[in-house]
Amino acid sequence: MRKLVLAAVAASAAFVATPSLAQDATATDTAAPVDTATAPDGTKAFGFEPYVAIRGGWEEFQTDSVPGAPRQNKLNGSLVEGLVGANVPLGAFFVGAEGNVAKGVSGDIDWQYGAAGRFGLRAGESGLIYGKVGYQWVNFDKRVNTDRDFHDVTYGVGFEVGPKEIGLGGLTGNSGIRLRGEVSTFGWTNSFRPTLGIVAHF
Repeated sequence: MRKLVLAAVAASAAFVATPSLAQDATATDTAAPVDTATAPDGTKAFGFEPYVAIRGGWEEFQTDSVPGAPRQNKLNGSLVEGLVGANVPLGAFFVGAEGNVAKGVSGDIDWQYGAAGRFGLRAGESGLIYGKVGYQWVNFDKRVNTDRDFHDVTYGVGFEVGPKEIGLGGLTGNSGIRLRGEVSTFGWTNSFRPTLGIVAHF
């Protein structure tokens, strides 16, 4: 009889313990850590970042690469450019795409427009180091006897640097305002095009 009572008590204890263990396991699973991965600038490691930019620059073309261009003078000029694009952060890296329209303000360039893809590294608090490949159209000034709708592949390298990298840390925090510098070429070294401007990220 004593053995029967002990067996019944043991069975009851096991029955009560099983739901308790299940609750403990559920509580442990619920408390599992959430993925809080961040990029080097403290923002989310993955996402979507649209931006607009304005910049100024200068470009000089190798005249033997432009149909109808006068051989005695190089085609060049200063310009102002607007850009619209978006970045897709991928941890410490990013990819993106942008479109541009530029207006010549002096020299031989009338209008430029095109699109490009970017890829590179996210550096420091809010910096970017990147390469780009795209396609660009150039309309030269009417007074220049050339093919006014000259077009070719374009390549470039550049950087963006945010407030903390230029000594303004703490003033604007993770502000989306960045300084952007770039050097690009029309075709394979058919031009030299340095630019500098301001980018506003959202």
